[in-house]
Amino acid sequence: MRRWAIYFLEWAKQTAAMVRNLGPSMLYEGTPRPVVAVGNDYPPDFEVAPHQHRRYQLLYGASGVMMVSTEHGAWVVPPAQGVWIPFGIQHSVRTIGPVTTNSIFIEPDAIAGMPPSCSVLGISPLMRSLLLAAIDLPLEYEIDGRDGLIMALLLEEVRRLPILPLSLPLPDDRELARRCRRFIKDPTPHETIDDWAENLGLSRRSFTRLFKRETGMSFAAWQRQACLFSALPRLVAREPITRVALDLGYESPAAFTTMFRKALGMPPSEYVAAHQ
Repeated sequence: MRRWAIYFLEWAKQTAAMVRNLGPSMLYEGTPRPVVAVGNDYPPDFEVAPHQHRRYQLLYGASGVMMVSTEHGAWVVPPAQGVWIPFGIQHSVRTIGPVTTNSIFIEPDAIAGMPPSCSVLGISPLMRSLLLAAIDLPLEYEIDGRDGLIMALLLEEVRRLPILPLSLPLPDDRELARRCRRFIKDPTPHETIDDWAENLGLSRRSFTRLFKRETGMSFAAWQRQACLFSALPRLVAREPITRVALDLGYESPAAFTTMFRKALGMPPSEYVAAHQ
């Protein structure tokens, strides 16, 4: 009897781990409603293993920073913003610090005109309120009552959300992709085109052509975007702007602020204040 109990506990542990890796949201795919809402809390440095959904997903980070990755790119999701994930796209999610999420899952025939690839979306105050309200609804809510009206308005508001420039394409070339992922994980902004070309055994000209063809961006532009990705969670963690700027290779906080404002439409100080 005791041996059976040990086996059962081990099975339960493995099953729970599998569910966590797939993402709790997978359990709601079959709910007979055009839109369902799911809320989850994740610890720091948690990773939801690669998976896909048969529905569209809007993954909203009520707090904390997330990075969503596919084979074609990475998207950093700052606090209080969201990422649009089309159905059928395999993706993983990594948390940077503790994260609270609200997700909505939308049947493919319930909405049209949305981005065909992953995109970071700016979440409006109205959308934020609708997401919070949707989380409190039962999964099989009354479609013809107040609950159904909330979900219908939520669908209308999704279509109006602006796309934010927080994507980072990854190349299909295996060696170059491996090098890019290593840089995203640990940016070393003083590395040059010549350093990368030598590392990959290419001439400078061959490397720049390959990089542009594979990512659609120049190496310098891609590197700046990767450094911006690295800066966001550090700023949210209230690291001094000067330290972040110098660590990422900027000569001064002013130069970093200029880049930041150009990318996100606000200076780092305003971004930090808005996400505390």
